[in-house]
Amino acid sequence: MKNIGFTDITIRECEKNNGSLSFKEKVEIAKIMDKVNYTCIELPELGDSKGQELLVKTIAGTLKKSGVSIPVGFTKKGVTRAWDCIAKAKKPSLVVALPVSAVQMEYVCRKKAPQMLELVKELVSEAAKLCKKVEFSALDASRAEFPFVCSTIETAIEAGATKITVCDTAGVMLPDEMKTFIENLIEKVPALKEKELSVELSNELDMATACANAAAIGGATGFKTTVTGGGFPAVTCLVKLFDKRGEALDAEMDIVKTELQRSVSQMQRMLGHTESASHMKTAGTEDQTSFNINDDIEVITDACAKIGYDLTEEDAANVYEAFVRVARKKERVTNRELEAIVASSALQVPPTYKLDNYVINSGNIISASANIKLIKNGEALSGISVGDGPIDASFKAIEQILGHHYELDDFQIQSVTEGREAMGQAIVKLRVNGALYSGTGISTDIIGASVRAYINAINKIVYTED
Repeated sequence: MKNIGFTDITIRECEKNNGSLSFKEKVEIAKIMDKVNYTCIELPELGDSKGQELLVKTIAGTLKKSGVSIPVGFTKKGVTRAWDCIAKAKKPSLVVALPVSAVQMEYVCRKKAPQMLELVKELVSEAAKLCKKVEFSALDASRAEFPFVCSTIETAIEAGATKITVCDTAGVMLPDEMKTFIENLIEKVPALKEKELSVELSNELDMATACANAAAIGGATGFKTTVTGGGFPAVTCLVKLFDKRGEALDAEMDIVKTELQRSVSQMQRMLGHTESASHMKTAGTEDQTSFNINDDIEVITDACAKIGYDLTEEDAANVYEAFVRVARKKERVTNRELEAIVASSALQVPPTYKLDNYVINSGNIISASANIKLIKNGEALSGISVGDGPIDASFKAIEQILGHHYELDDFQIQSVTEGREAMGQAIVKLRVNGALYSGTGISTDIIGASVRAYINAINKIVYTED
Protein backbone atom coordinates (compact mmCIF):
# COMPACT_ATOMS: atom_id res chain seq x y z
CA MET A 1 0.00 0.00 0.00
CA LYS A 2 1.15 3.54 -0.72
CA ASN A 3 1.29 5.95 2.20
CA ILE A 4 -0.72 9.15 1.81
CA GLY A 5 0.84 12.29 3.25
CA PHE A 6 -1.02 15.44 4.32
CA THR A 7 0.61 18.88 4.32
CA ASP A 8 -1.44 21.54 6.08
CA ILE A 9 -1.37 25.06 4.62
CA THR A 10 -3.86 26.72 7.01
CA ILE A 11 -1.31 29.04 8.63
CA ARG A 12 0.24 29.83 5.25
CA GLU A 13 -3.08 30.83 3.72
CA CYS A 14 -4.23 32.74 6.80
CA GLU A 15 -1.10 34.89 6.61
CA LYS A 16 -1.47 35.37 2.86
CA ASN A 17 -5.05 36.56 3.31
CA ASN A 18 -4.15 38.95 6.15
CA GLY A 19 -5.69 36.70 8.78
CA SER A 20 -6.11 37.90 12.34
CA LEU A 21 -4.37 34.99 14.07
CA SER A 22 -1.99 36.11 16.80
CA PHE A 23 1.55 34.81 17.25
CA LYS A 24 0.42 32.51 20.07
CA GLU A 25 -2.54 31.17 18.09
CA LYS A 26 -0.36 30.23 15.11
CA VAL A 27 2.06 28.38 17.36
CA GLU A 28 -0.81 26.67 19.18
CA ILE A 29 -2.42 25.55 15.93
CA ALA A 30 0.90 24.07 14.78
CA LYS A 31 1.22 22.17 18.07
CA ILE A 32 -2.30 20.77 17.72
CA MET A 33 -1.51 19.65 14.15
CA ASP A 34 1.63 17.95 15.42
CA LYS A 35 -0.47 15.80 17.75
CA VAL A 36 -2.68 14.74 14.83
CA ASN A 37 0.51 13.62 13.04
CA TYR A 38 0.37 15.68 9.87
CA THR A 39 3.17 14.78 7.50
CA CYS A 40 4.15 18.41 7.20
CA ILE A 41 3.02 21.92 8.16
CA GLU A 42 3.76 24.55 5.53
CA LEU A 43 4.34 28.03 6.89
CA PRO A 44 4.07 31.35 5.05
CA GLU A 45 6.97 32.83 3.12
CA LEU A 46 9.11 35.16 5.21
CA GLY A 47 8.24 38.83 4.90
CA ASP A 48 10.31 41.77 6.06
CA SER A 49 9.30 41.43 9.71
CA LYS A 50 11.64 39.85 12.24
CA GLY A 51 8.48 38.77 14.02
CA GLN A 52 7.76 36.42 11.11
CA GLU A 53 11.22 34.89 11.48
CA LEU A 54 10.58 34.42 15.19
CA LEU A 55 7.27 32.70 14.43
CA VAL A 56 8.86 30.23 12.00
CA LYS A 57 11.75 29.48 14.35
CA THR A 58 9.36 28.96 17.26
CA ILE A 59 7.12 26.55 15.34
CA ALA A 60 10.12 24.72 13.84
CA GLY A 61 11.51 24.13 17.32
CA THR A 62 8.14 23.10 18.73
CA LEU A 63 7.12 20.30 16.35
CA LYS A 64 7.97 16.80 17.51
CA LYS A 65 6.39 14.52 14.89
CA SER A 66 5.37 16.61 11.89
CA GLY A 67 7.75 18.13 9.37
CA VAL A 68 7.88 21.86 8.74
CA SER A 69 8.33 23.54 5.35
CA ILE A 70 8.57 27.11 4.13
CA PRO A 71 8.62 28.74 0.66
CA VAL A 72 11.99 30.32 -0.16
CA GLY A 73 10.83 33.08 -2.49
CA PHE A 74 12.55 33.93 -5.76
CA THR A 75 16.16 34.57 -4.70
CA LYS A 76 19.17 32.73 -3.30
CA LYS A 77 19.11 35.08 -0.34
CA GLY A 78 15.55 33.91 0.34
CA VAL A 79 16.75 30.29 0.35
CA THR A 80 19.44 31.01 2.95
CA ARG A 81 17.10 33.08 5.11
CA ALA A 82 14.38 30.41 5.06
CA TRP A 83 16.88 27.69 5.96
CA ASP A 84 18.21 29.70 8.91
CA CYS A 85 14.68 29.74 10.32
CA ILE A 86 13.97 25.99 10.08
CA ALA A 87 17.45 24.50 10.35
CA LYS A 88 16.86 23.24 13.90
CA ALA A 89 13.56 21.52 13.08
CA LYS A 90 13.46 17.72 13.34
CA LYS A 91 12.06 17.39 9.81
CA PRO A 92 12.83 20.56 7.83
CA SER A 93 11.92 21.11 4.19
CA LEU A 94 12.43 24.02 1.79
CA VAL A 95 9.80 24.78 -0.84
CA VAL A 96 10.70 26.30 -4.21
CA ALA A 97 7.29 27.46 -5.44
CA LEU A 98 7.35 28.98 -8.94
CA PRO A 99 4.68 29.57 -11.60
CA VAL A 100 4.83 27.44 -14.75
CA SER A 101 1.90 28.85 -16.77
CA ALA A 102 2.72 31.53 -19.36
CA VAL A 103 0.42 34.11 -17.81
CA GLN A 104 1.76 33.70 -14.26
CA MET A 105 5.41 33.48 -15.30
CA GLU A 106 5.03 36.85 -17.00
CA TYR A 107 2.83 38.45 -14.34
CA VAL A 108 4.54 37.17 -11.18
CA CYS A 109 8.18 36.76 -12.21
CA ARG A 110 8.50 38.76 -15.45
CA LYS A 111 10.23 35.76 -17.02
CA LYS A 112 9.89 33.63 -20.13
CA ALA A 113 10.09 29.82 -20.17
CA PRO A 114 13.91 29.48 -20.65
CA GLN A 115 14.58 31.98 -17.84
CA MET A 116 12.15 30.15 -15.56
CA LEU A 117 13.97 26.85 -16.10
CA GLU A 118 17.22 28.56 -15.08
CA LEU A 119 15.55 29.96 -11.95
CA VAL A 120 14.16 26.54 -11.02
CA LYS A 121 17.62 24.99 -11.38
CA GLU A 122 19.30 27.80 -9.43
CA LEU A 123 16.91 27.85 -6.46
CA VAL A 124 16.45 24.08 -6.12
CA SER A 125 20.23 23.54 -6.33
CA GLU A 126 20.83 26.16 -3.65
CA ALA A 127 18.14 24.67 -1.41
CA ALA A 128 19.51 21.13 -1.88
CA LYS A 129 22.94 22.28 -0.63
CA LEU A 130 21.37 23.19 2.69
CA CYS A 131 18.43 20.83 3.20
CA LYS A 132 17.93 17.13 2.53
CA LYS A 133 14.27 17.61 1.67
CA VAL A 134 13.47 20.07 -1.10
CA GLU A 135 10.02 20.46 -2.61
CA PHE A 136 9.43 21.97 -6.02
CA SER A 137 5.88 23.31 -6.33
CA ALA A 138 4.69 23.98 -9.89
CA LEU A 139 2.15 26.77 -9.45
CA ASP A 140 -0.77 27.00 -11.89
CA ALA A 141 0.35 23.74 -13.52
CA SER A 142 -3.17 22.91 -14.70
CA ARG A 143 -3.17 25.92 -17.08
CA ALA A 144 0.42 25.53 -18.27
CA GLU A 145 1.76 23.90 -21.43
CA PHE A 146 2.11 20.24 -20.49
CA PRO A 147 5.57 19.75 -22.08
CA PHE A 148 6.88 22.74 -20.12
CA VAL A 149 5.46 21.38 -16.85
CA CYS A 150 7.38 18.16 -17.53
CA SER A 151 10.54 20.14 -18.31
CA THR A 152 10.39 22.12 -15.06
CA ILE A 153 9.81 18.96 -13.04
CA GLU A 154 12.73 17.20 -14.73
CA THR A 155 14.93 20.24 -14.10
CA ALA A 156 13.89 20.37 -10.44
CA ILE A 157 14.59 16.66 -9.89
CA GLU A 158 18.00 16.90 -11.57
CA ALA A 159 18.80 19.88 -9.33
CA GLY A 160 17.97 17.91 -6.18
CA ALA A 161 14.21 18.12 -5.52
CA THR A 162 12.90 15.21 -3.44
CA LYS A 163 9.22 16.12 -3.67
CA ILE A 164 7.15 17.51 -6.52
CA THR A 165 3.83 19.31 -6.09
CA VAL A 166 1.60 20.23 -9.02
CA CYS A 167 -1.03 22.90 -8.37
CA ASP A 168 -4.46 23.33 -9.88
CA THR A 169 -4.30 26.95 -8.75
CA ALA A 170 -7.26 28.14 -10.81
CA GLY A 171 -9.41 25.10 -9.97
CA VAL A 172 -10.18 24.35 -13.61
CA MET A 173 -9.70 20.57 -13.66
CA LEU A 174 -12.45 17.99 -13.37
CA PRO A 175 -11.73 14.64 -11.65
CA ASP A 176 -11.19 12.68 -14.88
CA GLU A 177 -8.86 15.38 -16.17
CA MET A 178 -6.90 15.33 -12.91
CA LYS A 179 -6.44 11.55 -13.07
CA THR A 180 -5.20 11.76 -16.66
CA PHE A 181 -2.92 14.69 -15.84
CA ILE A 182 -1.19 12.78 -13.01
CA GLU A 183 -0.89 9.58 -15.04
CA ASN A 184 0.65 11.46 -17.99
CA LEU A 185 3.14 13.23 -15.71
CA ILE A 186 4.37 9.93 -14.28
CA GLU A 187 4.60 8.46 -17.79
CA LYS A 188 6.51 11.42 -19.29
CA VAL A 189 8.79 11.99 -16.28
CA PRO A 190 9.91 8.50 -15.15
CA ALA A 191 11.99 9.98 -12.31
CA LEU A 192 8.71 10.90 -10.59
CA LYS A 193 8.22 7.24 -9.70
CA GLU A 194 11.08 7.58 -7.21
CA LYS A 195 9.80 10.86 -5.71
CA GLU A 196 6.83 11.96 -3.65
CA LEU A 197 4.20 13.40 -6.00
CA SER A 198 1.85 15.82 -4.27
CA VAL A 199 -1.09 17.90 -5.47
CA GLU A 200 -2.44 21.25 -4.31
CA LEU A 201 -6.09 21.49 -5.34
CA SER A 202 -8.45 24.42 -5.51
CA ASN A 203 -12.07 23.93 -4.50
CA GLU A 204 -13.29 26.52 -7.00
CA LEU A 205 -15.80 24.04 -8.47
CA ASP A 206 -16.60 22.37 -5.12
CA MET A 207 -14.92 19.20 -6.41
CA ALA A 208 -11.64 19.19 -4.49
CA THR A 209 -12.32 15.89 -2.71
CA ALA A 210 -13.38 14.20 -5.96
CA CYS A 211 -10.23 15.52 -7.66
CA ALA A 212 -8.13 14.24 -4.74
CA ASN A 213 -9.65 10.80 -5.22
CA ALA A 214 -8.86 10.96 -8.93
CA ALA A 215 -5.30 12.15 -8.27
CA ALA A 216 -4.74 9.24 -5.87
CA ILE A 217 -5.97 6.78 -8.50
CA GLY A 218 -3.59 8.42 -10.97
CA GLY A 219 -0.62 7.96 -8.62
CA ALA A 220 -0.39 11.00 -6.33
CA THR A 221 0.67 10.27 -2.76
CA GLY A 222 0.49 13.68 -1.09
CA PHE A 223 -2.18 16.35 -0.61
CA LYS A 224 -2.22 19.90 0.72
CA THR A 225 -5.17 20.63 2.97
CA THR A 226 -6.58 23.22 5.34
CA VAL A 227 -8.52 22.95 8.58
CA THR A 228 -11.49 24.97 7.35
CA GLY A 229 -11.63 23.90 3.71
CA GLY A 230 -12.79 27.03 1.92
CA GLY A 231 -10.75 27.31 -1.26
CA PHE A 232 -8.86 24.06 -0.58
CA PRO A 233 -9.73 20.48 0.41
CA ALA A 234 -10.69 20.21 4.07
CA VAL A 235 -8.54 17.71 5.95
CA THR A 236 -11.60 16.03 7.47
CA CYS A 237 -13.00 15.31 3.99
CA LEU A 238 -9.75 13.78 2.70
CA VAL A 239 -9.20 11.71 5.84
CA LYS A 240 -12.75 10.38 5.54
CA LEU A 241 -12.10 9.54 1.87
CA PHE A 242 -8.97 7.50 2.58
CA ASP A 243 -10.45 5.98 5.73
CA LYS A 244 -13.51 4.66 3.91
CA ARG A 245 -11.93 3.92 0.51
CA GLY A 246 -8.29 3.35 1.41
CA GLU A 247 -8.33 -0.33 0.51
CA ALA A 248 -9.83 0.33 -2.92
CA LEU A 249 -7.24 3.07 -3.51
CA ASP A 250 -4.43 0.86 -2.18
CA ALA A 251 -3.59 3.64 0.25
CA GLU A 252 -3.08 4.16 3.97
CA MET A 253 -2.32 7.20 6.14
CA ASP A 254 -0.62 8.08 9.42
CA ILE A 255 -3.14 10.69 10.59
CA VAL A 256 -4.38 9.99 14.13
CA LYS A 257 -8.09 9.80 13.37
CA THR A 258 -9.12 9.61 17.04
CA GLU A 259 -7.55 13.04 17.64
CA LEU A 260 -8.61 14.65 14.39
CA GLN A 261 -12.19 15.83 15.01
CA ARG A 262 -11.48 17.25 18.45
CA SER A 263 -8.37 18.99 17.18
CA VAL A 264 -10.10 20.39 14.10
CA SER A 265 -12.92 21.77 16.24
CA GLN A 266 -10.40 23.41 18.54
CA MET A 267 -8.51 24.96 15.62
CA GLN A 268 -11.71 26.15 13.97
CA ARG A 269 -12.64 28.01 17.15
CA MET A 270 -9.25 29.69 17.13
CA LEU A 271 -9.71 30.60 13.48
CA GLY A 272 -13.08 32.16 14.25
CA HIS A 273 -15.19 29.48 12.60
CA THR A 274 -17.47 29.13 15.58
CA GLU A 275 -20.42 28.06 13.52
CA SER A 276 -18.46 25.13 12.11
CA ALA A 277 -17.33 24.13 15.56
CA SER A 278 -20.60 24.63 17.39
CA HIS A 279 -22.36 21.68 15.81
CA MET A 280 -19.97 19.44 17.72
CA LYS A 281 -21.67 20.40 21.02
CA THR A 282 -25.25 20.60 22.16
CA ALA A 283 -26.56 23.29 24.46
CA GLY A 284 -25.53 22.83 28.08
CA THR A 285 -22.80 20.24 27.43
CA GLU A 286 -19.78 22.54 27.74
CA ASP A 287 -17.18 21.17 30.14
CA GLN A 288 -17.66 22.89 33.50
CA THR A 289 -14.52 21.46 35.16
CA SER A 290 -13.08 24.05 37.54
CA PHE A 291 -10.03 24.59 39.73
CA ASN A 292 -9.16 26.54 42.86
CA ILE A 293 -6.20 28.00 44.72
CA ASN A 294 -5.41 24.63 46.33
CA ASP A 295 -4.62 22.97 42.97
CA ASP A 296 -0.87 22.66 42.37
CA ILE A 297 1.11 23.18 39.17
CA GLU A 298 0.87 19.50 38.16
CA VAL A 299 -2.92 19.60 38.28
CA ILE A 300 -3.04 22.77 36.20
CA THR A 301 -0.48 21.51 33.67
CA ASP A 302 -2.41 18.25 33.29
CA ALA A 303 -5.66 20.20 32.81
CA CYS A 304 -3.99 22.28 30.10
CA ALA A 305 -2.87 19.10 28.35
CA LYS A 306 -6.41 17.73 28.39
CA ILE A 307 -7.75 20.80 26.60
CA GLY A 308 -5.00 20.57 23.99
CA TYR A 309 -2.04 22.61 25.30
CA ASP A 310 1.33 20.84 25.52
CA LEU A 311 3.19 23.37 27.67
CA THR A 312 6.93 23.64 28.05
CA GLU A 313 8.31 23.78 31.58
CA GLU A 314 8.71 27.55 31.29
CA ASP A 315 5.20 28.05 29.88
CA ALA A 316 3.72 25.81 32.58
CA ALA A 317 5.34 27.97 35.25
CA ASN A 318 4.03 31.15 33.63
CA VAL A 319 0.52 29.73 33.31
CA TYR A 320 0.50 28.54 36.92
CA GLU A 321 1.68 31.94 38.16
CA ALA A 322 -1.15 33.62 36.23
CA PHE A 323 -3.62 30.99 37.45
CA VAL A 324 -2.70 31.63 41.10
CA ARG A 325 -3.11 35.37 40.58
CA VAL A 326 -6.66 34.81 39.29
CA ALA A 327 -7.54 32.04 41.78
CA ARG A 328 -6.74 34.31 44.73
CA LYS A 329 -9.64 36.52 43.64
CA LYS A 330 -12.10 33.79 42.58
CA GLU A 331 -13.46 30.74 44.31
CA ARG A 332 -13.38 28.66 41.12
CA VAL A 333 -11.51 28.97 37.79
CA THR A 334 -13.25 27.19 34.89
CA ASN A 335 -11.73 25.43 31.90
CA ARG A 336 -12.74 28.34 29.69
CA GLU A 337 -10.96 30.75 32.00
CA LEU A 338 -7.92 28.46 32.09
CA GLU A 339 -7.75 28.56 28.28
CA ALA A 340 -7.81 32.35 28.44
CA ILE A 341 -4.95 32.27 30.95
CA VAL A 342 -2.92 30.01 28.66
CA ALA A 343 -3.54 32.32 25.72
CA SER A 344 -2.26 35.23 27.75
CA SER A 345 0.65 33.64 29.61
CA ALA A 346 2.15 30.93 27.42
CA LEU A 347 4.12 31.10 24.19
CA GLN A 348 5.42 34.56 24.88
CA VAL A 349 8.73 36.15 23.94
CA PRO A 350 11.28 36.42 26.77
CA PRO A 351 10.01 39.27 28.97
CA THR A 352 12.43 42.20 29.20
CA TYR A 353 10.01 44.04 31.50
CA LYS A 354 7.95 42.36 34.24
CA LEU A 355 5.15 43.96 36.22
CA ASP A 356 5.97 44.09 39.93
CA ASN A 357 3.09 46.17 41.31
CA TYR A 358 0.80 49.07 40.55
CA VAL A 359 -1.39 51.56 42.43
CA ILE A 360 -4.20 53.35 40.61
CA ASN A 361 -6.24 56.26 41.98
CA SER A 362 -9.36 57.37 40.17
CA GLY A 363 -12.66 59.05 40.86
CA ASN A 364 -15.12 61.66 39.63
CA ILE A 365 -13.59 64.48 41.69
CA ILE A 366 -9.86 63.74 41.20
CA SER A 367 -7.59 63.26 38.22
CA ALA A 368 -6.71 59.62 37.60
CA SER A 369 -3.14 58.74 38.58
CA ALA A 370 -0.99 55.62 38.26
CA ASN A 371 2.12 54.49 40.12
CA ILE A 372 3.64 51.50 38.34
CA LYS A 373 6.75 49.50 39.19
CA LEU A 374 8.45 47.28 36.59
CA ILE A 375 11.45 44.96 36.89
CA LYS A 376 14.15 44.90 34.20
CA ASN A 377 17.21 42.67 34.64
CA GLY A 378 16.58 42.62 38.39
CA GLU A 379 16.38 46.40 38.62
CA ALA A 380 13.19 48.09 39.87
CA LEU A 381 11.91 50.93 37.70
CA SER A 382 9.04 53.20 38.76
CA GLY A 383 6.82 55.60 36.89
CA ILE A 384 4.13 57.99 38.13
CA SER A 385 1.71 59.82 35.88
CA VAL A 386 -1.76 61.32 35.67
CA GLY A 387 -4.06 60.87 32.73
CA ASP A 388 -7.53 61.04 31.29
CA GLY A 389 -8.77 58.00 33.21
CA PRO A 390 -6.95 55.11 34.93
CA ILE A 391 -5.96 53.32 31.70
CA ASP A 392 -4.46 56.44 30.13
CA ALA A 393 -2.60 57.21 33.37
CA SER A 394 -1.24 53.65 33.51
CA PHE A 395 0.04 53.71 29.94
CA LYS A 396 1.69 57.09 30.49
CA ALA A 397 3.39 55.81 33.63
CA ILE A 398 4.83 52.89 31.68
CA GLU A 399 6.00 55.25 28.92
CA GLN A 400 7.70 57.36 31.58
CA ILE A 401 9.66 54.27 32.68
CA LEU A 402 10.57 53.40 29.11
CA GLY A 403 11.43 56.95 28.14
CA HIS A 404 9.57 56.45 24.88
CA HIS A 405 6.09 57.12 23.52
CA TYR A 406 4.50 54.43 21.34
CA GLU A 407 1.60 54.95 18.96
CA LEU A 408 -1.48 53.18 20.34
CA ASP A 409 -3.14 51.66 17.28
CA ASP A 410 -5.95 49.83 19.06
CA PHE A 411 -7.17 49.07 22.57
CA GLN A 412 -9.95 46.60 23.38
CA ILE A 413 -11.51 45.26 26.56
CA GLN A 414 -13.75 42.22 26.48
CA SER A 415 -15.24 39.78 28.96
CA VAL A 416 -13.89 36.24 28.83
CA THR A 417 -16.45 34.82 31.26
CA GLU A 418 -19.74 35.90 32.74
CA GLY A 419 -20.88 36.97 36.21
CA ARG A 420 -19.74 39.51 38.80
CA GLU A 421 -16.32 37.82 39.04
CA ALA A 422 -15.89 37.65 35.28
CA MET A 423 -12.37 37.62 33.88
CA GLY A 424 -11.57 40.43 31.47
CA GLN A 425 -9.18 40.33 28.56
CA ALA A 426 -7.42 43.45 27.32
CA ILE A 427 -5.81 43.71 23.88
CA VAL A 428 -3.28 46.44 23.15
CA LYS A 429 -1.83 47.07 19.68
CA LEU A 430 1.18 49.36 19.34
CA ARG A 431 2.57 50.55 16.02
CA VAL A 432 6.32 51.10 15.52
CA ASN A 433 7.75 52.12 12.13
CA GLY A 434 4.65 50.77 10.42
CA ALA A 435 4.81 47.37 12.17
CA LEU A 436 2.02 46.31 14.55
CA TYR A 437 2.71 44.60 17.88
CA SER A 438 -0.17 43.19 19.91
CA GLY A 439 -0.26 42.23 23.56
CA THR A 440 -2.92 40.58 25.70
CA GLY A 441 -3.62 40.55 29.42
CA ILE A 442 -6.06 38.52 31.52
CA SER A 443 -7.34 39.45 34.97
CA THR A 444 -10.47 39.94 37.05
CA ASP A 445 -9.12 43.50 37.40
CA ILE A 446 -9.54 45.12 33.99
CA ILE A 447 -6.92 47.79 34.72
CA GLY A 448 -4.42 45.09 35.64
CA ALA A 449 -5.29 43.26 32.42
CA SER A 450 -4.70 46.44 30.43
CA VAL A 451 -1.33 47.10 32.07
CA ARG A 452 -0.20 43.52 31.42
CA ALA A 453 -1.36 43.73 27.79
CA TYR A 454 0.63 46.93 27.27
CA ILE A 455 3.77 45.41 28.80
CA ASN A 456 3.26 42.25 26.71
CA ALA A 457 3.28 44.33 23.52
CA ILE A 458 6.31 46.33 24.71
CA ASN A 459 8.27 43.12 25.31
CA LYS A 460 7.59 41.99 21.75
CA ILE A 461 8.84 45.32 20.41
CA VAL A 462 12.02 45.15 22.50
CA TYR A 463 12.63 41.51 21.53
CA THR A 464 12.19 42.25 17.82
CA GLU A 465 14.43 45.31 17.96
CA ASP A 466 17.14 43.37 19.78
